[in-house]
Amino acid sequence: MSNYIMDLRSIVGNRPLLQVGASVIVEDYKGRILLQKRSDNHCWGYSGGSVELDEKVEDAAKRELYEETGLTANSLELFGIFSGKDTHYVYPNGDEVSNVDIVYICKDYSGKLKMQEDEVEQLKFFAIEEIPKEISPPLKIALNKWVDGKIKKQ
Repeated sequence: MSNYIMDLRSIVGNRPLLQVGASVIVEDYKGRILLQKRSDNHCWGYSGGSVELDEKVEDAAKRELYEETGLTANSLELFGIFSGKDTHYVYPNGDEVSNVDIVYICKDYSGKLKMQEDEVEQLKFFAIEEIPKEISPPLKIALNKWVDGKIKKQ
């Protein structure tokens, strides 16, 4: 959790927050997607997290990708901005958020996979037909759009 969000949580408790996130869908050369099993809700999702105060969204996306996976994004392409009821979520600890998730695609990256063990239980590349059903609820809309786009190209 970002310092900014932790500061807000110390004031508002579990009440709903509007949270701006920066996320990255990593595709490897085989067209597989990198997903991580989150330790907070034990669901799968792509890398991402909160944008800090005065931080550029693209920088936040790159930072989160590196922190959670050990990978460096050499280039990012804007995929979409996702918000509304489909991105509203209550975490297992009771924290409630209404997410605005700015999602990038990254096909050009470097580094070796290395988990951030306090937030990530597992990292794995999946082919479309192998994507787990246990997807973190606020990420489903963006992930479904990515899958639909891949299927249409086949």
